[in-house]
Amino acid sequence: AAGWGADPQLQRFIEVETQKQRFQQLVHQMTELCWEKCMDKPGPKLDSRAETCFVNCVERFIDTSQFILNRLEQTQKSKSAFSESLSD
Repeated sequence: AAGWGADPQLQRFIEVETQKQRFQQLVHQMTELCWEKCMDKPGPKLDSRAETCFVNCVERFIDTSQFILNRLEQTQKSKSAFSESLSD
């Protein structure tokens, strides 16, 4: 991205918009997953069982996403450290 000589403000704007899009996709995935898991039959009110299910589902989804991001970050750091040790 930096290679095209684009204006830094434009690059930052694109990064922010990309992050927003990823977040919206994540929310959509989470909503779809938890809806399928927790809603037996939609009604006028959310019963306590469904509400508890949604809370647990969302928390598990967030925990899992965070775990995956942390693992990817660790993997990237390991690869970088390995590459640097080879170039020494």
